[in-house]
Amino acid sequence: MDNKLTEKIIGAAINVHRVLGPGLLESAYQECLLFELQSVGLSVTKEIALPIVYKDIKLDHGYRIDLLVENKVVIELKTVEAFTDVHTAQILTYMKLGNYPIGLLINFHTKLLKNGIKRFVNTPQ
Repeated sequence: MDNKLTEKIIGAAINVHRVLGPGLLESAYQECLLFELQSVGLSVTKEIALPIVYKDIKLDHGYRIDLLVENKVVIELKTVEAFTDVHTAQILTYMKLGNYPIGLLINFHTKLLKNGIKRFVNTPQ
C-alpha cells in the first residue's frame, strides 16, 4: 500500500521533529509538516471536515482530519505522553468515514520520532 508515499511523509515528519524537538503544540507541528510535505511536491490539505452519514442523514459533527496527503493518507498528529486506544479508534474512524486507504498516527511528544509513529491500513470489510 503505497510505501513510497508513507516513507516521504515519515521523512518529512522526522525533519520537522529534528528541527523543533518535542514540547510544542500540535498546531505548530501541523503547520511545519504541511510546509515540508508541500515543499517536496505532495498535495496536502489540512483540517478536512469529515461529516458522519447515518442512514440517509448527513451530520456535520465537527470531525476534522489534521492532514490529508494525496487524497489517500490520513495523518493524525498528537503531542501526548503515549498513544491510547482512543487515538487508534480516532484515526481508524477517519479512515473508514472517508474511505481512505492509509493512516499515520504521529506523536511529536517523543525523544525519537520513529517511536511515535503508527501506520494503519483500511481493509474493506
